[in-house]
Parts: sequence; C-alpha cells; structure tokens
Amino acid sequence: MMPIHYGWLSMFAAVLMGIAPAYAQYPTKPIRLIVPFPPGGGADAFGRIVGLPLSEALGRPVVVENRSGAGGNIGAEIAAKSPPDGHTLLVGNVAQAFNVTLYSKLSYDLVRDFAPVSLLASTPNILVVHLSVPIKSVKDLIALAGARPGQLDYVSGGSGSPAHLAAVLFISMAGVKMNHIPYKGGGPSVIALIGGEASVGFPTMPR
Repeated sequence: MMPIHYGWLSMFAAVLMGIAPAYAQYPTKPIRLIVPFPPGGGADAFGRIVGLPLSEALGRPVVVENRSGAGGNIGAEIAAKSPPDGHTLLVGNVAQAFNVTLYSKLSYDLVRDFAPVSLLASTPNILVVHLSVPIKSVKDLIALAGARPGQLDYVSGGSGSPAHLAAVLFISMAGVKMNHIPYKGGGPSVIALIGGEASVGFPTMPR
C-alpha cells in the first residue's frame, strides 16, 4: 500500500537560555546535541545529519546523545538542567509541545528554559500497513477495521507521541476501533510494524 500523507511533524533545535556571560570564543568545548528519543527515529536521523556539518562549522566536536524516555521528557529535562552556556542543544519536535498539555507537571518549562535556534525540517505522518493486511486503500482499511472492531493493532512511538495522536484522530474520524501498542520511540515502532507485530502505523517520514 502506498503511504498517504496524513499530518506533519516539525523539528527544531533549542539552546538553553540563562544569565551566564556571553562567550567571545564560543564554543569553548564540545557541543552536546541531545536527542530525546531512541536511535532510528526521525529526530535521531536529523540530529546525526546536522551534527557533522555543525561540528565543521563551529570547529568543535558535536556529540549526539540519545536520552530517550517519557515521550521525550527525560532528554528535555537533562538539557534544561544543563549549564546555560550554549554548549547543550536539544533536538526537539512537536512532541514537546504535546507534552505541555499531556503531563500535569513537568520538571522544565519549554518557553522559559529554551530558546529556538532553527527549524530543521518538516516531517509528515504517513499511514502505512503491514503487507499481510488484505487492503489496497484507506477506504479498505476503514471497512476492515469496522468489520473487525478491536482486532487490528497499531503501533506508535509511545503514548502521546505524534504517531499515537495521528492514529487517535484517524480512529475518531473513521469511527472504528483499533488497539494501541506503544513502543519506546519511533524507530522501534517501525521495526515492529515491518516485522508484523502490528498491522497499522502512522510514523513520520523524514524528507
């Protein structure tokens, strides 16, 4: 089945703000580029794509760190609590904006603790199914899910992730029922979908 563009996912890098004095020779040490998701997902791919040219431009090593967990909150918290000297960068995405509404209490303030640096990319969510699913179109998928309520499983990179919310929106609009199988990141969820552990997914597609 051909992938269908379903939504969008924005990527951005953020640098910590603070009252530390400006550095005339910035950077003075290696740069930490924190990716708050596991290897293999869209944010990880962009972090590694950006890391090398950023290192060449700044003349300092850029070390990519995958600090995944809690829908991206663990990595964001680590970045927020790092020294506010511009040597820690966070590769974030729309999940950080979602988390402000999904979690009643966060250990960081997305607006106060970070300053946007650059929009790295725009990544749509796409609807994909495993080859074993006997459908040829979105209409076929809706009909199949309607005929088998609760029998189709869909994967995501975790509860509250963009892929999860895209699926919830699709299910609501289609009036069907499917089971959610959350994984610890977009990369693991795509691997599971390819391996047939679930039938449907709404992963992001870097471009």
